[in-house]
Amino acid sequence: MIDLHDGWQLAEAPHGADWPALAALPQDAWLPAAVPGSAHGALLAAGRVPDPFYGRNETQLRWVGERSWAWRLGFDVGELASHEELVFEGLDTYCTAWLNGVRLFESDNMFVPRRVDVRELLKPGRNELLLRFDPPLARAREPEAVHGKRQLWNGDSARLYARKAQYHFGWDWGPELLVSGPWRPVRRHSWAARIADVHCRSEVDVATRRATLQVAVEIVGAGQQLSIELLDPEGRSVAAQTVAAGVAQARLDVSDARLWWPLGLGAQPLYTLVVRVLDGTQVLAEQRQRIGLRMLRLVQEPVQGEAGSSFHFEVNGQALFAGGANWIPDDSLLERITPARYRERIAQAATANMNMLRVWGGGIYEHEAFYEACDELGVLVWQDFMFACGLYPAHAGFQASVRAEAQAAVKRLRHHACLALWCGNNEDYMLAESVGLAGPGVPAERFEARAIYEGLLPEVCAALDPDRAYWPGSPWTPGDTKSSDVTVGDRHSWEVWHQQMLPYQSYGQVQARFVSEFGMQSHPSLALFESVLPEEERFPESRTVQWHNKAGSASGPDGHRRLAVYLADNLRVGPTLAEHVYATQFVQAEAMRVAYQDFRRRWQQPGARAVGGALVWQLNDCWPVTSWALIDSAGTVKPAWHAVRRAMAPLAVAVRLEAGQARLAVMNGALAAQAVVLQLRVFAMDGRELADGRMTRDVPASTSIEATLALPVFDEPVVAELCAMNPAGRELARDCAWTEPFKFYRLGGARIVIERSGTGLALSTDRPVKGLWLQADGAALADNFIDLVPGAPRWVDVAGQLPGTLQAMALDEPSRLASIWIKEV
Repeated sequence: MIDLHDGWQLAEAPHGADWPALAALPQDAWLPAAVPGSAHGALLAAGRVPDPFYGRNETQLRWVGERSWAWRLGFDVGELASHEELVFEGLDTYCTAWLNGVRLFESDNMFVPRRVDVRELLKPGRNELLLRFDPPLARAREPEAVHGKRQLWNGDSARLYARKAQYHFGWDWGPELLVSGPWRPVRRHSWAARIADVHCRSEVDVATRRATLQVAVEIVGAGQQLSIELLDPEGRSVAAQTVAAGVAQARLDVSDARLWWPLGLGAQPLYTLVVRVLDGTQVLAEQRQRIGLRMLRLVQEPVQGEAGSSFHFEVNGQALFAGGANWIPDDSLLERITPARYRERIAQAATANMNMLRVWGGGIYEHEAFYEACDELGVLVWQDFMFACGLYPAHAGFQASVRAEAQAAVKRLRHHACLALWCGNNEDYMLAESVGLAGPGVPAERFEARAIYEGLLPEVCAALDPDRAYWPGSPWTPGDTKSSDVTVGDRHSWEVWHQQMLPYQSYGQVQARFVSEFGMQSHPSLALFESVLPEEERFPESRTVQWHNKAGSASGPDGHRRLAVYLADNLRVGPTLAEHVYATQFVQAEAMRVAYQDFRRRWQQPGARAVGGALVWQLNDCWPVTSWALIDSAGTVKPAWHAVRRAMAPLAVAVRLEAGQARLAVMNGALAAQAVVLQLRVFAMDGRELADGRMTRDVPASTSIEATLALPVFDEPVVAELCAMNPAGRELARDCAWTEPFKFYRLGGARIVIERSGTGLALSTDRPVKGLWLQADGAALADNFIDLVPGAPRWVDVAGQLPGTLQAMALDEPSRLASIWIKEV
């Protein structure tokens, strides 16, 4: 396989131009272009367009998506093999291809790879490959004109007819950038034999640690024998079989199997399945897949004392609370997302104790590097098919394209240990319900895309990946019930932020068996925000700040208004952009603390799994924007990331203040029971200790327990700190509850002492401090956005070189951006 990535050129093409017209374009019309790549990327690299992310430049690049673009490559060929193919792993989206003047194909689905026999077209010496990409929106409007406009949320209605990443048409967190081009590799494949497909199904006996692999292989071309071998994580052969090439299937038995576990429950050993086509001793073709040996199932069973049924995952017989996030494409220009960047983002999720990511249905089936990182780090993947927020068509031609797309995605991804579930769509059932086309008593045929979600897609999954669960949509509820049902299936709990705009303190009221979306907006980091704002626009109410908040409703963009409500309800905010960044991130972090704690405490015990998981909207961003992301597009974590990391720790605690008592929760996600000592101390804002209490509790494995502790009724604002320790006194977890809303009282005046010792910092205070956010160039703090109370120092590990001062912000400090000197000890 030879990559055809170097030497490409790009030129604007006349609409509908054929080979002769494209080949006749003058030399000065062509620009250098990268493959994989996009027209936007090539123009940006050549300085022909401004950065679309800066200011409001997005509008200045719309013309790029309205033009046709030609891509050409000249490449040399020597001796020809018995089989010669060109492989296009992804063409975005409406593409016509020619080789040496001969039309190869027309493509209209960016998710369907193309493999073309070119043995008779290639010639020794110079060959020319030419691609023409048509404007996506104009092409999508052609079938829309035939089949009719359809309702949707986000973007132009024509997108529903385009098998293209839907977020490219604009979303409530992303720009409208209608990119086109060869977005995945283009290769020449010369072969005598080719492995067209490998399907490995495994059965694991967890008790005896024995595994059986059934391997089916599809071979094209020559070859006498097929060798199938399994290598352990160290590369040693543990099972092998050689069969005649015509048999193309084998069984491998593995003793002493090393089980793959999700994050926090064990290790992630990965075996390598090696398949070779042999002609005597000569290897004609080879393919490798890394696999994990594990058993995974979706559990739906009665919930003790409650209506409905659970929705949670079980791996190797062990139930787990799936705490994580939704994933969107990490850039609007997909070619810029490198394997290293994928690895960094997945590592950030894992470091935040997330054990599941949902690949959202308005983006892409992600690069192999995404799933490999999830395999290695133990992050389960909920995988949507690429349908989002719309009433999609279901005519025969559309279904044929979707079938090819689904088959390609399932075959490519099914071997990954991380893959937990296939899901039909994102919020399409919700939209159908909102316009009366689905829900109780509505005939199924009124929502025609059910033929895809309840027919075509489960058929493909059953045929190609029968051992993995399929779920028709997110959210979805089985039976004649609305998708918002809290007792069955998964749910998007948007009563906070969207819908009624409930206070974030109300997340306990919008629980569900599995909360697959919820969230709260915040600004990106100040440094990133300022990098895309013209200097004269760096204030909270500027037009460009508002432009970088795409959230909206049917009446138009209103994210800035909703954000203002949550700020006004909770905080007093100063006039500067820095203060607004801190305030929005403060509210988001508090919202995430409340949400994850309230959802996770309902995990409860076997037979009573009232909430099986919580996936925040969203983990990441595709550009610098005010959004629901926990990590901005520069890769900078927000305070909410730290709130989630603490709430999803293997052992976590939560405290809520109520009249005359504190309500406590302990969440144990580990495989072993723990005895914990719970200490609660209550302080006045000036540092006086008002009350304390202590209790000991045994917390079984994979269980959440609750308790109450009586307190006096206080006539002043207070803060209560709950600390969980082991019987020897070692701290395991902390949480703080404050009298709210914060806007009604003043903090400040605390004497914060930061001492450096070895590779970390010790933080202490003489009075309560809320939301201490520390920053230093070149240093990464393992903990941040910290609440401090007297007599309870906090230790923070630091990676990197720490300077003599830190930039510090905290709620209601007289100076929001203060320099704090570090004391050496």
